Amino acid sequence: MNLSWFSIVRLGLVQMSLGAIVVLMTATLNRLMVVELALPAVLPGVLVGLHYGIQITRPNWGFRSDKGGRRTPWIIGGMAILGTGGILAATSIPILENNFRLGMLTSLIAYLLIGIGVGASGTSLLALLATSTAPRRRAAAATITWLMMIAGIAITAGATGVMLDPYSHELLIKIVAVISSGAVSLTALAMWKVETEQNQPSPEQETSFIQGITEIWSEPKARQFAIFVFLSMTAYFMQELILEPYAGLVFGFTPGESTSLSGAQNGGVFLGMLCVGIICTGLNLGSLKVWIVSGCIGSAVSLFGIACLGMGAPGFYLPIAVTCLGFFNGMFAVAAIGSMMSLAGQGRDSREGTRMGIWGAAQAIAAGFGGLLGAVAVDIMKFVSGTVATAYGSVFLLEAAIFLVSATMAMKIMSERSVSPEMVPGE
Repeated sequence: MNLSWFSIVRLGLVQMSLGAIVVLMTATLNRLMVVELALPAVLPGVLVGLHYGIQITRPNWGFRSDKGGRRTPWIIGGMAILGTGGILAATSIPILENNFRLGMLTSLIAYLLIGIGVGASGTSLLALLATSTAPRRRAAAATITWLMMIAGIAITAGATGVMLDPYSHELLIKIVAVISSGAVSLTALAMWKVETEQNQPSPEQETSFIQGITEIWSEPKARQFAIFVFLSMTAYFMQELILEPYAGLVFGFTPGESTSLSGAQNGGVFLGMLCVGIICTGLNLGSLKVWIVSGCIGSAVSLFGIACLGMGAPGFYLPIAVTCLGFFNGMFAVAAIGSMMSLAGQGRDSREGTRMGIWGAAQAIAAGFGGLLGAVAVDIMKFVSGTVATAYGSVFLLEAAIFLVSATMAMKIMSERSVSPEMVPGE
């Protein structure tokens, strides 16, 4: 089965739906816990870390979808679980305000469901793209679907920022419920008859999960790429839990303004991805190595600027710097995704889901670790420095340094035929 361009766009709607729910959990609810409820930054950091940590099961989802036939039930089912978790997470905000223990229990269950939903739906969707997209279309398919996801994130964050002022708990729950239920419905419609035939399991798929994972990890390029994904995504996600509180505490942004800031960042990501897609894919200029390294370095420079703005610059400049950060993040991300889609179908046959699961797990663990690291580092630096601006600025500089290390690693990996025709050792 080869996906048509129309089917690829339909799968992009699933990515858009997934991003729309997740951005509310990792951005808006995080800010509300830290600023409005005056809770330590480490608390939402632990919750978001839980949602990423549970995604260590991604290889298992991918392996199961490889052994099965149809990936559609996993995609729709995972999105339904994700939507349920999103609504429960929003409901936990007023509960936290009145009963901390009950609110924490509700939040833990909610973010556990969010992690399961993202893992099942996202991994199965990537596996479907890798197995059902013609090789010549894979890079373009990855670009299209991720641009649509970023568009969903940016639109949701921007629209929610406008609708959420003046803020109330009731309004928050209503907005999240509408977005979550809409995302699940859109996913079901988008997946309608996309898979026109049952995938036939190969003899290799009769192996155990542990054996399958071991065999994929023995592939040098798969292993090296997983390590690179972990390091770079740690840097990518470190600011996720601290950017909106930074805007609120240092620049005095309202909940709506700080949520719109997230929309500006993801709008920049969209433009960065679009730029690489047009120049690299359309005009055939630049290599994946160039775009990955440039994106990492540009992200580091942008983070340096964001840290410096906290020393007394007007808040007007913060959205500009954040948009620049998003732009370079997008450059790096789409180049990495292009490599991932190309590598997924290489090596042992019929293991696309397992391979994407390993890389997805590396990304998810890094995202949880990076977000938690940023939140914990801010709390530590507040205690050490005594000033909010210095604390946040120090963490942004640490994030910039990790991006520079990632750029150095990318130069080494990408120079060694990162997208090679064969990844299996000894074959």
